Amino acid sequence: MTGGEAPQKSARGAHPRRYLFALIDAGGTVPPELGVVRRLVDRGHSVTVLAGESIADQVQSTGADFLPRASAPSGVFRDWDLSPLGLARAMADHMMIGPAPAQAIDTVAAIDSLQPNLVVASAFAVGAMVAAEARGIPFDLLVPNVYPFPAEGMPPFGAGLTPSHGPLGRTRDRVFSAAGVRLFDRYALAGTNALRAEYGLSPVTTAWDQMRRAQRHLLLTSRSFDFPGRLPAKARYVGPILDDPGWAAGESWAPPAGDDPLVLVAMSSTFQNHVGSMQRIVDAMGMRPVRGLVTTGPAVRPDDIAAEPNVTVIESAPHQEVLRDADVVITHGGHGTVIKALAAGVPLIVLSHGRDQADNAVRVTTRGAGIALSRRASAPRIARALDDVLNTPSYGEAAKRLGADVAREASGSALFEELERRL
Repeated sequence: MTGGEAPQKSARGAHPRRYLFALIDAGGTVPPELGVVRRLVDRGHSVTVLAGESIADQVQSTGADFLPRASAPSGVFRDWDLSPLGLARAMADHMMIGPAPAQAIDTVAAIDSLQPNLVVASAFAVGAMVAAEARGIPFDLLVPNVYPFPAEGMPPFGAGLTPSHGPLGRTRDRVFSAAGVRLFDRYALAGTNALRAEYGLSPVTTAWDQMRRAQRHLLLTSRSFDFPGRLPAKARYVGPILDDPGWAAGESWAPPAGDDPLVLVAMSSTFQNHVGSMQRIVDAMGMRPVRGLVTTGPAVRPDDIAAEPNVTVIESAPHQEVLRDADVVITHGGHGTVIKALAAGVPLIVLSHGRDQADNAVRVTTRGAGIALSRRASAPRIARALDDVLNTPSYGEAAKRLGADVAREASGSALFEELERRL
């Protein structure tokens, strides 16, 4: 189906609609966001995706129309080198405010041409949000993570903290959250309001208020996985999307020979200076009687890793298939890998490298479904953690309990309820 065709009656009975997705290529966020696109196309809706050329092939594989952006973030986002101050500035410059003016122009043109019923934007696609608001089109945000925006009772995003308890804990959250808002506003607020003024919109008080203008925050995760908090009514847990990325889906795969435990290593699909950490993981597996499978993803070449005899290093594999046989997953803690491992009932060892990964790690460890280590953990330390997870049944049992809830919430019914019936 193309964006210009008249929509046909959905096979599931929902009235067909026209959707415009405005997406940012942030690596691990792409597979779940395009999973939403694919599901809407499969249900008979007309979907156009406005995005950078870097994900053109993946968009086209969903059956949606691809509309290239005039500009996109450029260069490597070197977040592993940055202080919190530098990270806030780089996020604003690289992902949010820097690309926003061109993104707004592209989104306005797409809205005027396609007349969509709804704009669905990546959580930091500020230009698309402003364009939709200026044109009077409702917009939703896709959030393929735990809840990232300031909210009462929710630990500050990115800090890897457990939920607060008592007056001291609530004070901790208020202080951290207020500091985070001020830091973010330092680099994002002026640019956000300048763009809003250009499109005749009133200023926002904080940069986060731009995200609050959305009619819904669609959380592509499990309510059971996230920590409880008093979220705004527009925040809706619609369940995780468990799709493999387009560059790995459909590949053939067979388990390595033997009966030793199978350990899947899946690190970031974007470069986070993680080759050293990955090598130490491989070295650790070489110390133990396991079958190791390392998928490097597009950010690292397999020959950058010196493989042990019991470890296979390849660029990609269909993780959904591998997880049926895996006994442990070792990962940086990206949401997609963590949530897929849990849905398969597989315990984890998480070496978080930044972004939302410490938040995902603490949600795993708090539920007893795995172990968190430093990204700088030595090979012997990783090997000992591997022993613990393989030889302590409670880790697998906890992963299966949590994973049963995750898998149930991945049915898609809540997603369709929001996207199809509430326009």
